[in-house]
This record gives sequence, structure tokens and C-alpha cells, in this order.
Amino acid sequence: MDAATGPSSPAPRRPLWRRALGDRPDETLLTLVFRALVVLTVLVVVWDFQEREPAPASLPNADPAAPAQAPAVPYLPSARPDIAPPGEDRPDRPPDSELRQAMTIDLLADGRLEAKGTITPGTAERFKAELEKRGSYVKAVVLSSPGGSVADALSMGRLIRERKLDTRVEAKALCASSCPLIFAAGVKRTAQPGAAIGVHQVFAAHQPGMARLDGAEGMAQAQRVSAEAQRHLVSMGVDPRVWISAMETPPQEMFYFTAEELRELKLATP
Repeated sequence: MDAATGPSSPAPRRPLWRRALGDRPDETLLTLVFRALVVLTVLVVVWDFQEREPAPASLPNADPAAPAQAPAVPYLPSARPDIAPPGEDRPDRPPDSELRQAMTIDLLADGRLEAKGTITPGTAERFKAELEKRGSYVKAVVLSSPGGSVADALSMGRLIRERKLDTRVEAKALCASSCPLIFAAGVKRTAQPGAAIGVHQVFAAHQPGMARLDGAEGMAQAQRVSAEAQRHLVSMGVDPRVWISAMETPPQEMFYFTAEELRELKLATP
């Protein structure tokens, strides 16, 4: 066979990566890089959104030294057989579902700031930010709450006294559990007829993701917080018997004060 007309040798095979990129490798590479950047951007946006999203109301107190608060229950039964919860027969009182929500802080007319709902961890920071934003316009804080985080309630109370604000619980409203710690901080404290103001024991609840406290440790934590709450009330000029009533009342019930007791114990000012 003539060498000039003999069979030609097969063309060399291209590398696998060249075959994967096709006939236009530069264009294919740019497309892949663009898609990767789009995916990365979406992941960063999703992560940033999750970081900024407010914590849900059910999260426990982040402070490991403070006992977690059980979910606040509005309108607990009275611990006093002869005294029913004030205003329980009012059809216009705030519904349970509204009070169970994380506390909202809204500006009303005449320099009143309304704090309504459950005191969740972080409420004190939101409350402080709202006060700073409104400045000297705020004169009084109107409360409607079944309680919640004791640590946040104490912080809110200190802010109210520092700014020399008044506090108020309206006729149809509830201020219970840790809420009276905020109410007690007002320079002038007004409880309208029919307002339900009550206290009960502080206790440590198990925090998910943390080691379960034994009975002695949980009791010690509750006692520390209870002592801090009592010191707070005394520093606000309130009779310490208010917190004695709290310590004597189990968490499943509420010690509701009568109008006369509110004045006698200096929880409400004349």
C-alpha cells in the first residue's frame, strides 16, 4: 500500500474537562461562575433574614442565671375564695389570645405609651428603644399584661423610675405576675376601678437545650429572683407585703388585690 494514500491516524481525544466545557469553554465558564454567584447571593440573603428575624415569644430567657418563665396565662383563678378576679365579667376585657402574644409597645395620645401582651426576653430592650425614640413626649406607661420575664420586668421598672414616668392600669386591663413590678415603678400609679392586679410565685422552668435543674438548684434560682423583686418593690416605696402575697400563692393561681389593698400597700398611689 502506498504510504501517501494509507489510512490516517485517529485524531487525539480531547481531555474530559474540555469536552465538558463544549466548543466555547470561555463562555461556559462565565455562565457557571455567574450561576454560582447567584446561588451564593441567595444563601447570604436567607441567612441575613434569619439572623434579623425577632425571636419567637416562646424562647426562654437567655440569661442562664435567671429562671425561665413558664408561658404567661391570662386571668388565672383567684387564690382567694372570697375575691374573684376584678373585671372578669367585663365583656370588653382584652381576650386571652391578645395577651398571650409578645408585648407590643405603642404610642397613644396625650403622651401615653401602651405596653400590652406577654413580657418576653428582650422586651426591656425594645421598651428602652421606644422611650429613647419618643423622648420627653412620653409621660405615662399604660399596662395590660399577664406577666412573663421577671428580669425584663425589673429592667422596665427601673427605666420608668429613672425617667420619672407614671404608670396606669385601666378598668378593663390585667396586670399580673411580673407586670406589677413595672406598675410599681411609676411615680404616680393609677389603677382604675375594675383593673385586675395580681401576683404569684416565681419559679424556675426547664429551658430546652440546657441541663435540667435539680430541685435544690431551681429553688435557689427562684429565691434569688424573688429577693431581687422584693428589693425592687421596697426601693419603689411599695409595702413588702405585696411580695409576701406573691410567695404564698402557687403559680397556678393569682393573688388579686382589692382596691383598698392597692392603696394600703402603696402599690397604687392616692
